[in-house]
Amino acid sequence: MRRRQGLTAAAVLSTALLLAACSSAPGAEPEASGPTPTLVVATTVSPITSIASSIGGDRVTIEGIVPEGTNSHTFEPAPKVAELLSRADLVLINGLKLEDPTAELARANMKDGAELIEIGTATLPESDYIYDFSFPESEGKPNPHLWTDPLYAIKYAAVIRDAFSRRDPANATTYAANYTAFEQQATALADALRADQKTVPAGNLKLLTYHDAYAYFAKNFGWTVIGAVQPKNFSDPTPSEVAGLIDQVRDQKVPTIFGSEVFPSKVLEEIGRATGARYEDSLRDDDLPGAPGEPDHSWLGLMKYDYMTMIRGLGGTTTHLEAVRTTSVTPDSATYPQ
Repeated sequence: MRRRQGLTAAAVLSTALLLAACSSAPGAEPEASGPTPTLVVATTVSPITSIASSIGGDRVTIEGIVPEGTNSHTFEPAPKVAELLSRADLVLINGLKLEDPTAELARANMKDGAELIEIGTATLPESDYIYDFSFPESEGKPNPHLWTDPLYAIKYAAVIRDAFSRRDPANATTYAANYTAFEQQATALADALRADQKTVPAGNLKLLTYHDAYAYFAKNFGWTVIGAVQPKNFSDPTPSEVAGLIDQVRDQKVPTIFGSEVFPSKVLEEIGRATGARYEDSLRDDDLPGAPGEPDHSWLGLMKYDYMTMIRGLGGTTTHLEAVRTTSVTPDSATYPQ
């Protein structure tokens, strides 16, 4: 996770309280090591788990549901997930039809007074839904991958801040401070991305990926998604579809095509061989880099890695992105299922 440089007002206040406790009379009872979390929050995909942890810090108990490296579109929660959902005060899901089985299980098991929040659905107006290769409008499920765009990640963080503050007003100031830190880090990432993508040769900001997780990012940052290998039913594309993608890559002179670190693709390898494009197989949609507790195991670390990988693959340099720090102002308090 990430640690912001400098001290926030909340951090200064915490330091003052600690000094006061240390100067108390001999024999006084020691202060508790930290606040006792008052909210139990269940989350789905790891980027949401990470963002929620950034906002909640040690004031919230956060437990992820979807194991990393799992296809979140086809994930079916195990019966044991019902126990977590039955004791959660808040259930945070992406929405936009990404986790329908989990949402259904939550509604059937949540305790009285608990709240289910579809963060993406609350963030994105229906008029801005994107339908595409993997998410055709005829199926009624829009592309749900808002979190790959830092501008939408900031909106996710705001929804989470407001939910935590509403349920736990005593810690609202802390949630607001943590949100501000996250907003600054996500904005710095977006600024670095804009600076580095200018180094990509003209006409090269084109993506052919295994899974179409970058539609909203591409729209906001001026990239073009020319295709996705994984069709709506998550099977391999037909030979005619592969031939069409080969023609696109050749015609548009795409230097690198991008596969998934979690789902190796023989089809992308074939397209690479047929066109001479390099096959980069390490992009991550929602599988955080590193191990839990490490600085890069975070939404920020995930997106920094993906942006650097894409820009380098398309012929650019990543000086500004490399300077973005992934340390956190809050501890990573979340539990990530493996």
